[in-house]
Amino acid sequence: MAFELGELMEAHRGEAYDLHRRYLNPQLARVLTTLGFDRTYVRGEGAYLIDDQGGRTLDFLSGFGVFALGRNHPVLKDALRQALDLDLPNLAQLDCALLPGLLGRALVERAHPGIGRVVFANSGAETVEVAVKFARCATGRSRILYCDHAFHGLTNGALSLNGGAEFRAGFGPLLPGCDPVPFGDLDALERALRRGDVAAFVAEPIQGKGVYLAPESYWLRAQALCRQHGTLFVMDEVQTGMGRTGRFLCHEHWGLRPDLITLSKALSGGYVPVGAVLTTEVVFDAVYRSMDRAVVHSSTFSRNQLAMVAGLATLQVLDDEDLVAQAAVRGARLQAALAPLVEKYELLHEVRGLGLMIGLVFGPPSSRAGRARFRMMELARKGLFSQLIVVPLFHRHRILTQVAADNVNIIKLLPPLVVGDEEIEAFVAALDDVLADATRSAGLLLEVGTTMARNSLRRPHRRARPSATAPS
Repeated sequence: MAFELGELMEAHRGEAYDLHRRYLNPQLARVLTTLGFDRTYVRGEGAYLIDDQGGRTLDFLSGFGVFALGRNHPVLKDALRQALDLDLPNLAQLDCALLPGLLGRALVERAHPGIGRVVFANSGAETVEVAVKFARCATGRSRILYCDHAFHGLTNGALSLNGGAEFRAGFGPLLPGCDPVPFGDLDALERALRRGDVAAFVAEPIQGKGVYLAPESYWLRAQALCRQHGTLFVMDEVQTGMGRTGRFLCHEHWGLRPDLITLSKALSGGYVPVGAVLTTEVVFDAVYRSMDRAVVHSSTFSRNQLAMVAGLATLQVLDDEDLVAQAAVRGARLQAALAPLVEKYELLHEVRGLGLMIGLVFGPPSSRAGRARFRMMELARKGLFSQLIVVPLFHRHRILTQVAADNVNIIKLLPPLVVGDEEIEAFVAALDDVLADATRSAGLLLEVGTTMARNSLRRPHRRARPSATAPS
C-alpha cells in the first residue's frame, strides 16, 4: 500500500493543535491560541506563509532565521529531488562520501585563511557542543567564557553558555567551568582571561536575544586578548552567518579571524537539519591527532547526503542571486525607512542592527501621561509593550514578528534575504499604523487584552472539515 501524504493530511485537516495538546507541547499550543496566532498554514512561498483560508502572512521571522532564501526555493527543491532520484548511498558511515567533502571545501573557501577544516553536526546547539569539546581538548583547559544575554542553544552544554535565566531554571547543575562576562566589557574579559585557565571565549557577533551590538574596537581587542592568553576565540554565527548581516559571516565586518566558527539555521535553506563547525587545522589536529582517535567525535546524521545537497544548493543560490550583497542593501533600505518613525514616535527609541538582522527598541515616552501608561504596562508584565506591537502587526496586517527576548521591549526582525521593496514598504506602513494607536491612547492595550481574553476562553475543538461537495 502506497503512502499518500496528501491524503493523510487531508484526513486530519484541522487537528494540528489538538494533536500538539495531546502528544507534544500543550503549553505552546495554549500560548499561540491565547495570542490568536493559531493559524493553520498550508504552504510557504518566498517571504510569505499561506494559511488554509488563503490568507498571506508576511514572514519577518523566517523560522528564527532559517529561511534566508525564503520558503520553498525552487533550486533547493530541485536539488533534493535530484538527490532522492539518484538513490544515494546515504550514511554508509565507514566511508568518505563525496558530498560532505564538497560542502566542507565550499565552506572553508568562504572563511578566513586560517580556517582549514569542517566538522558537521545536526543543529546550532550541537555545533556549540562541538566547539566546547574541541576547545577543551586543544588547550588542555576546562574553563569557558560566554557573554551575558547570550543564546547558544538549549542542549546541556550549550545551555551552560546561555545568558537567559529563564532557559536555565530547573535544569541545573549545568556544565561546570562556564562563566559569564558582561557583553562589550573588555576589562571584565581581561580579568577573566588573566587566570590562564580559559579554553575558549564563545560569543555571538550580534546577540540574537535583543540584537545587541558591540563596537569594532571591542571585537579587535577581545580577539587580541584571547591570543595573548592562549584562549581560543569562538564566533557563534548560527543566526548571524550565511549572509544575514550583509557579509557571508558577520565577523567579517570587523576583520576578525576566529579559531572556531559555528554555522547552522540557514545552511540548508530550511529543508534538512544541519550544522557545521569551521575550525583551524591546529585545533582540529589536536582532537583527531592519531588514527585511533579518527572517530573520537562523531554524530550519526551529521553528514547525511540530503543535508549536504541542501547546503551546496544554498551556497549556489546565495552566489547566483547575490543575496549576501542584497541583504546589505535591503537591510540599509529597511533601516532608512524605519528611521523617520524614531523621530515621529517617542515610544520607538532606536533601530539597530546589521543587514537584515534588525532590532526595534521601545521605551517610555517623555510625556507624563505616556510614561504613566508605559509604567502601567511594565507593572503588569515586564516587556509587555513589545507584545502590544507584535500582536496587532499579526492580526491587523498579517505580519509575523517576534519579541527579541523575555522581559525586554525589543522586537527582532529577520526577514528572508529575498525580501523586496514591496515587503519593506508594507512593514513600515504597518508599524506606523500600530505605533500611531499606541501613542494616542491605551486602546492598543485594550485591543490586545480583549484578543487574549477572547482566545483564552475558546474551547479547544477539532475544526470541522468541509464536505466533499463544499467549494474549495
